[in-house]
Amino acid sequence: MKQISAIIEQLDTRLAGKWPAAAGIRQFSYSLQKQPDTGLLEWLAAQPCYPKFYWQQRDGNEEAAVCGDAYSFGHIAQAQAFIRQFPDVPDLHIWGLNAFNGTADDASAANALFLPRIELCRQGNTWWLRCTLFSPYSLQDEARRTRLFLRSLVASRTLPPLTSHVLQHQHLPAESQWKALVERALSGIEQHQFDKVVLARKTTLTLSQPLNACAFLAASRSVNHHCYHFMLAFTAQQAFLGSSPERLFLRDNTELYTEALAGTVANHPDDQQAQALGDWLLSDGKNQRENLLVVDDICQRLQGGAHSLDVTPAEVLRLRKVQHLRRNIHGELTGPDDAGCLQRLQPTAAVAGLPRQAARKFIAEFEPFDREWYAGSAGYLSAEQSEFTVALRSAMVKGHHLELYAGAGIVAGSDAAQEWLEIENKAAGLRTLLEEHYTPAVQAG
Repeated sequence: MKQISAIIEQLDTRLAGKWPAAAGIRQFSYSLQKQPDTGLLEWLAAQPCYPKFYWQQRDGNEEAAVCGDAYSFGHIAQAQAFIRQFPDVPDLHIWGLNAFNGTADDASAANALFLPRIELCRQGNTWWLRCTLFSPYSLQDEARRTRLFLRSLVASRTLPPLTSHVLQHQHLPAESQWKALVERALSGIEQHQFDKVVLARKTTLTLSQPLNACAFLAASRSVNHHCYHFMLAFTAQQAFLGSSPERLFLRDNTELYTEALAGTVANHPDDQQAQALGDWLLSDGKNQRENLLVVDDICQRLQGGAHSLDVTPAEVLRLRKVQHLRRNIHGELTGPDDAGCLQRLQPTAAVAGLPRQAARKFIAEFEPFDREWYAGSAGYLSAEQSEFTVALRSAMVKGHHLELYAGAGIVAGSDAAQEWLEIENKAAGLRTLLEEHYTPAVQAG
């Protein structure tokens, strides 16, 4: 990427000048004249700095690789306040993750949002590099630190092949525990404690060698289409990543786009059989009820914050391993409030349940692991536009271990064995990248 190297040299020259020994913010943007020689994920993988974040919008039109930590935020409200503090710097973007419980006051520090020093971005066929300096104390010191950071950046290189293979796996809960957990949830539904609760499973894979997170995400991106692809690498050995089909929300000024993605059946490589499964999904009462519960909850939660809500008819979203029911929801916000949108929408009924607080209480009490980033959200916020995906079909890379997450919505009439097959199919979207001959059971309609 010679043109990127040339831009870095220009930046270094500009930063070598005199800077005030006072608080401040500066931003520099450069257009790339042509498409880089290698992809953004390959460039990001080569960089030795952390944190680093990768994002690709599910239509493939937007992509970003960002790294370096100019400033970090423990809560989206802090990030939003920061952006509003600098209206004369319109391109401030803050990237990262919101934890499943990250909207609660007592869990604010669980979030990982940061203002990067360097952003390499693409929209359509337009490419640019953006550098941001910020210091609450001294821009002079920040310019010096940024010059050292720029000199640490290296040329892109090809991602290594996936050579890790699975030595063993452990489900939490195990299948017998899952059955008992579902029965407990159904009992709660029967006793009118809640209408729906989404139960999750964590599968820990022990690997033959440490997994390269960027290479793993690249493999997922190549086969899991119609998904958001994201990764936050905390260190060289630890990263959270995923290929999620679900939008939490897109805010374009005051226009809001969200969706209800709930109701699942297996996919099939044969188009006719996949169509038959999809048709069954559209007509199945249990899955339709599950989806409409999510729609109703979203619309209720947006009351007071958005108006003119429009809900589209149900459609089938076909993914590599599963198919989902989806209804799109569009509305006009009373104001451009990303923190408010997150508070209202995360976690949705599709990942927690209904009523939300009762379902979250059940999850906290009986689910045998902490979800952390799983079923939270990943994305960015800025003054004009913000977008977050629900962190589904996700995994935590921890050296020789890979933790896979998947969940299923439990409503009246749910069957524990069928729900186990559903999470097997969902987890297979990532697991099969390492286990070529692993085939989850087919979930029939």
